Amino acid sequence: MPVRKGGHVSKDNHERWLLTYSDLITLLMIFFVVMYAISDTNAQKMAALANSLAQTLTGAPATGILTSGGLTSIVPGIAPAPGQGDEGAELARARAELQQYIQQEGLESQVTLNTEERGLVVSVADAVLFPKGSADLTPEARDLLRQVGRALARLPNYLRVEGHTDNLPINTPAFPSNWELSTARATNVVKVLISEAGIKPERLSATGYGEYRPVAPNNSEADMARNRRVDIVVLKEAYNVTEPHKGEK
Repeated sequence: MPVRKGGHVSKDNHERWLLTYSDLITLLMIFFVVMYAISDTNAQKMAALANSLAQTLTGAPATGILTSGGLTSIVPGIAPAPGQGDEGAELARARAELQQYIQQEGLESQVTLNTEERGLVVSVADAVLFPKGSADLTPEARDLLRQVGRALARLPNYLRVEGHTDNLPINTPAFPSNWELSTARATNVVKVLISEAGIKPERLSATGYGEYRPVAPNNSEADMARNRRVDIVVLKEAYNVTEPHKGEK
């Protein structure tokens, strides 16, 4: 035994290892808690990304190993958030119904469907809807919008109707610029969706982007025709927080 000055004998502390062991266990617990939090967040993001990519590439909900609410996850052990599965399935059904109608009517070159991060976009060329330089819908346009609206009326999502033009300037008493023309066209489409497709007005909004949201360069007639369009956007429910609303949709 070690002998201290003064003749006192000191005893070794054989229990000091418990302090080290306790510190180690505490650090391990903190480490695993942090790792769990990180892995849980990343897995949710990965599941959302995988589902979005699957819908964009195939137009259908993602498929995989585990299921929840009618939608399957392609990430093992991760299920979609509640409500997202049903929404994805409903959007896929609406898209399939619209695609069938477009093919039956031979409208593939005039009506296109795209699944984007914000939702399903039904893009209709202005030549199908309006005479040149006008916001008055043709009878054929009303029939088309009626069919499109009926397919979308069953969805609970908000719908945003967006008017677009090419970059050719317009200056008439009714439309001093492309802003007025694009907004008037979007508004008239909204009116038909309400009156003839039975969509509740509180679910709808209209906006005009003029020439400033092109999908192609305005350097050829074909590309300019692509830019002259009306988009009906079925917003995903995640975007409800950005849409002013009150009461039921």
